[in-house]
Amino acid sequence: MLGTGRQAHGPGTPVPFLTVRPLDGCRGVRAAGEVGLATHTVWEHALEQAVREGEDAYHLELSEVTFVDVAGADALVAAAERLGDGRRFVVRRPPPALRRVLEMFWPDLPTIEVSMS
Repeated sequence: MLGTGRQAHGPGTPVPFLTVRPLDGCRGVRAAGEVGLATHTVWEHALEQAVREGEDAYHLELSEVTFVDVAGADALVAAAERLGDGRRFVVRRPPPALRRVLEMFWPDLPTIEVSMS
């Protein structure tokens, strides 16, 4: 499991966290927390590992992710563009803002499939 822990950041303000762990039943990972400046390293490491694994479909379960910033969306797209022929990310239950950013800026990217189920 990869991740950054939640720690105090000033009086009563928690530092954002992101945990990434393998999915049961299919190739991919389940992420929880948020993708932002404090967690980009964890996110980018998980995406790079997915690119190296060579699966046709690599699942990213994001139902427990509350926020993905634009740099996190860009990292996802950059990793998807390195997947190669016939490979794709299946992004399951992403936060609404990520879904909108992908639809707005990368509507026809064949290497990212968004699934709401």
